Amino acid sequence: MANIRFHLGEAIPLEMHKVRTVQRLDLVPIERRLEAIEEAGNNTFLLFNKDIYLDMLTDSGVNAMSDQQIASMMTADDSYAGSATFTRLKDKLVEILGKEHFLPAHQGRAAENLLARYYVEEGMFVPMNYHFTTTKAHVMVNGGTVLELYKPEALNPVSDDPFKGDMDTDALTALIEKEGADKIAFIRIEAGTNLIGGQPVSLANYEAVSKIARSNGIPFVVDASLLADNLHFIKTREEACKDMSIREITKRIADLSDLIYFSARKLGHVRGGGIVTDNEEVFKGLLSMLPLYEGFSTYGGMSVREMEAMAVGLEETMDEHMINQGPIFIEYMVNELVKLGIPVITPPGGLGAHLDAMAFLSHVPKEQYRAGALGSALYIASGVRGMERGTISEERNPDGTDHIAAVELLRLALPRRVFTLSQVKYTVDRIAWLYENRELIGGLEFYEEPEILRFFFGKLKPTSDWQQKLAAKFREDFGDSL
Repeated sequence: MANIRFHLGEAIPLEMHKVRTVQRLDLVPIERRLEAIEEAGNNTFLLFNKDIYLDMLTDSGVNAMSDQQIASMMTADDSYAGSATFTRLKDKLVEILGKEHFLPAHQGRAAENLLARYYVEEGMFVPMNYHFTTTKAHVMVNGGTVLELYKPEALNPVSDDPFKGDMDTDALTALIEKEGADKIAFIRIEAGTNLIGGQPVSLANYEAVSKIARSNGIPFVVDASLLADNLHFIKTREEACKDMSIREITKRIADLSDLIYFSARKLGHVRGGGIVTDNEEVFKGLLSMLPLYEGFSTYGGMSVREMEAMAVGLEETMDEHMINQGPIFIEYMVNELVKLGIPVITPPGGLGAHLDAMAFLSHVPKEQYRAGALGSALYIASGVRGMERGTISEERNPDGTDHIAAVELLRLALPRRVFTLSQVKYTVDRIAWLYENRELIGGLEFYEEPEILRFFFGKLKPTSDWQQKLAAKFREDFGDSL
C-alpha cells in the first residue's frame, strides 16, 4: 500500500523508500531571489542551482536512482564496441517491450532528431495527441507540419476525464482521408501528454490509433518518455485493465506500436534514451545515421554506467509500488491546491502539478506571458523553480506575431523519490500566499529572444515594478522569514 488514511482523517501518500544519501539545500533571502531572477532574465532555465531551494523545473535527469541502479554502474563493461553492457540493456528492452532492435541515444530529443530525419519530408504531416516543444521543432526543421488532434476535453483545465491525453480518432481518420496516407510521415502518441498537464492516454485509445495506422500503412510511433506514469493511470483508472499487470500493459502498448522512443531521463531515471522497433528496414536506416549524430551502435552517446543503470531502472518501472510514487504525491499536491481554491489542472496527471496561469493571472494581458510571470513570482516568493509551459514555449507565427498557447501552465515537477511531504506542503503554502496577492503580479516582455526554442535561452523583463511590490508585501507578511 502506498497511501493511507490516518486516524485524524487526513489521507497522505507514503514514501516507499528510505533516505540514505542527502544533498544540502539552501533557501536564499528574498533580496537575493529578486537579484537572481533579474540576472536570469526572468527565465527559470537560467537560474543557478545555488539560488534555488526546491527545483521543480523538470523530472528529466533529476529523479533519484535506487541503490540497485547505483550498484549496477560498478559492473559496466567499458568497451567502445561490442560492450556486454549494451547486450544486457538490449536484452532487458526485448524482455519488456518485445521489439528486436534497439538504438541508444543520449536523450529523447536526440531520438526525435533521427526519427524526423528518417521519416519527415517537405510538405508531410505528423499528427499527434499534443505536441512537445522539441518534437515539433525537429518536424518543422525537416519541412513537416505538426497537427494536434486532441479531444476538446484536453484543454479544459477543470475536468474529471481520466484520459485527457487521448487522440481524437475521428479527426485522425478525417485527416488521412483529406491528405492521403502517403502525406502522413507517422502518427505520434505521447504517453502522459507533457504540455497539457501530464495527462495520460488510455489503452483503448492506443488500440484505436494503432488500428487506424495499420489499416492505412502509416507508421505508429509512441513517445514513451512518460510511460511510467501513464502505466499507473491505465492500471488504476481504466476498468478493463485493473486486473492486468504493469508488465502486461506495457507489452500490449509495445505490440500496438511500430516504433517506440524515449528519454531515459524520465523512463528509467538515468541520462540517456533510445529507439526500439521490429522493422529491420527502419532500424538499418536509423542505424546509418547513428554514428554521425550520436555515437557507435552500442553506446549512442551514453556512458556504459548509465546504460547499466537504465537496465535496472526499466525493470523497476514494472513495479507498481515504484511507478505510483510520482502520481500519488502529485495527486496530494493538486488536491491541497484545489481545497484552497487555487486554479490547477485536474484531474491530477503525471510529471508534476500544473498551475493554470490563465486563471491565476487573469488580470495580466495574455500577450504578457502569464505562465512565465507566475514562474518568476513563485520563485521570488518561495525559492521554488518551476517551468513555463505556455506561450513562451511556443514558436512565433510566420508573420512574427506570438502564437498564443491554448493553455498557460506553470509546471511544478516532482522528481521521483526526491522531495519530502513537508517540502510539498511548503510549496503549497507559498502558492496559496501568492494567490491571495495575485493582483500584485504583472506581466513580462522579451528583451532578448532566440529564433528557435526561445524558452531555453530567452530573456524577459517585467512590464512594471510589480516584482518589487510583491517582495515588499512578502516582507510585510513574513518579516525576516526567508
